[in-house]
Amino acid sequence: MDAPKETPRDINIDVVIIGAGPSGAIAASLLHQQGKQVLVLEKQHFPRFSIGESLLPYCMQFIEQAGMLEAVEQAGFQFKNGAAFRHNGTYTTFDFTEKFTQGPGTTFQVQRGQFDKLLADTAVSQGVEIRYGHQVNDIDLGQNASSTSILTVTDEHDRVYHVTAKYVLDASGFGRVLPRLLHLEKPSNLPARSAIFTHIEDNITDASFDREKILISVHPSQKDIWYWLIPFSDGRCSVGVVAEPHLIEHCQGDLEEQLWQLLNEEPGLKALLSNAKVLQPCASLKGYSANVSTLATSQFALLGNAGEFLDPVFSSGVTIAMQSASMAVETLIKQLDGNEVDWQQEYAKPLMQGVNTFRTYVQAWYDGRFQDVIFYDDPNPTIKQMICSILAGYAWDTNNPFVKDSERRLNMIVDLCRDHNKAS
Repeated sequence: MDAPKETPRDINIDVVIIGAGPSGAIAASLLHQQGKQVLVLEKQHFPRFSIGESLLPYCMQFIEQAGMLEAVEQAGFQFKNGAAFRHNGTYTTFDFTEKFTQGPGTTFQVQRGQFDKLLADTAVSQGVEIRYGHQVNDIDLGQNASSTSILTVTDEHDRVYHVTAKYVLDASGFGRVLPRLLHLEKPSNLPARSAIFTHIEDNITDASFDREKILISVHPSQKDIWYWLIPFSDGRCSVGVVAEPHLIEHCQGDLEEQLWQLLNEEPGLKALLSNAKVLQPCASLKGYSANVSTLATSQFALLGNAGEFLDPVFSSGVTIAMQSASMAVETLIKQLDGNEVDWQQEYAKPLMQGVNTFRTYVQAWYDGRFQDVIFYDDPNPTIKQMICSILAGYAWDTNNPFVKDSERRLNMIVDLCRDHNKAS
């Protein structure tokens, strides 16, 4: 079909959101509930593939807040109640219903193409406008903090138009639109790592395999190489491996051959996946950890991965995305209603409380400290419940000592576990 001749009209809006993924859809729905004019600009067309497929229970509160819970519950996604960890024959689980913090204890494992489209479609059904195939190419923030912003947008027919907005939310994920355009990117303090992943028809026959939990396996000799196995409800799984690049360099062949060489080095996965069939080309992410110099101002805020991405090990990405959407909207409503707002104190600082809690556990996973805690054979039930809360996504609950003082508390438990293991 020929492209329409009419150029899209310039638009003036309260809030423009860049990206229609989970943070963008949730933010748009919450803003629409408050009667704000919102427009979502999404570069791609949905459904589209994405990783981050094992949700955390804390996400369910935001899905419900956005009026999307019924749609998600009826979609047939794989029920999830926890996480399982395995290393050299040692197997341990965390039941997310047995946690310290109040709130949902179960969630779903989802094909993100379907899940993200479901959230976006539900937002549209509520009255939100999403324009697919529309890319933000430039932004003019104006001369001062109270100025409107002007975004230059190109649609899928290469026609250019402008959107004037009182505020901009960047929910572009790994696209990181505003960090690139506004030169906000800065190096992550986490080492560069690579991930190789795909979807498989798993054909798992082991009756003891628990499809209601994500399985995280550790390489038998390289403890900072780990694997995810995320079961879906249709007999498929997402499978991937994460390692620093130099630990993958010994692998030969293309991505699929490299992935299976590494999978077969973990005996448990080799046995589980002996009959698996690859369903799509393997993909990779390299150097995915990211950070920024500024999370928010009176003109814009960065949501989820557009601001900071840590690591996929504890499936925190979608949780941080939804938490940031909820917090940003709450702050933004105040500003749009004419109230004075301190974005650093009301958004950036409290958001980073939870992000930094996750960071503590990510760093401790890779240096081995947290693995010593996870695989400890006689955990204190109360302490396990507190740690379980964080693994379930409740990283902002400062009533939990392992959130409020994450580094010191974790190190205390690490020392106790290591001393006990030495004594025994």
